Amino acid sequence: MGNSKNLIIFGAIALIALLLMSSYNGMIGADQGVKSKWAEVENNYQRRSDLIPNLISTVKGEANFEQSTLTAVIEARSKATQMKVDATNLTPEKVKEYQEAQGQLGSALGRLLSISENYPNLKANEAFRGLSAELAGTENRIKNARKDFNESVLTFNAKVLRFPANIVAGIFGFREKGYFQADAGTKEVPKVDFTK
Repeated sequence: MGNSKNLIIFGAIALIALLLMSSYNGMIGADQGVKSKWAEVENNYQRRSDLIPNLISTVKGEANFEQSTLTAVIEARSKATQMKVDATNLTPEKVKEYQEAQGQLGSALGRLLSISENYPNLKANEAFRGLSAELAGTENRIKNARKDFNESVLTFNAKVLRFPANIVAGIFGFREKGYFQADAGTKEVPKVDFTK
């Protein structure tokens, strides 16, 4: 009788230990997935940042181009490249801060590219057209990398927040990670007025 009771207790302890190990290992795998996707996000933002000096050099060739626009791009790039987020600390606040810095750079680049429409010589410049096309392709890569990152964060957060895995997460310091949010202004539908 005593042996069967001991076997039942041992079996229950072994089952709990297996469940804890499985939960822990699942969180480790999901955490590594998030880190991998974060690296891809940073890689694509870095690619965009690396294209900017060539774009600015090309634009500077247009003598009358608005200096304030170029300055805004240079300053936004500087701020965005200084913003570093450790992949082990992807809190919602850190991801938001990173996104805001990158959003300012994207906005400044958008203004630069839209103002360039007023400069026929610049629009005709082959280097400018090539850089503009590379930037457009990079923006698509950024969008896809952010989507993939958010999907991996969803998987990770679900593992960390579900019971009983949340107990294991608390013990080993796994915390909910932040998502990329929609950029400011993208939630509002633009108003179109054809009466003017």
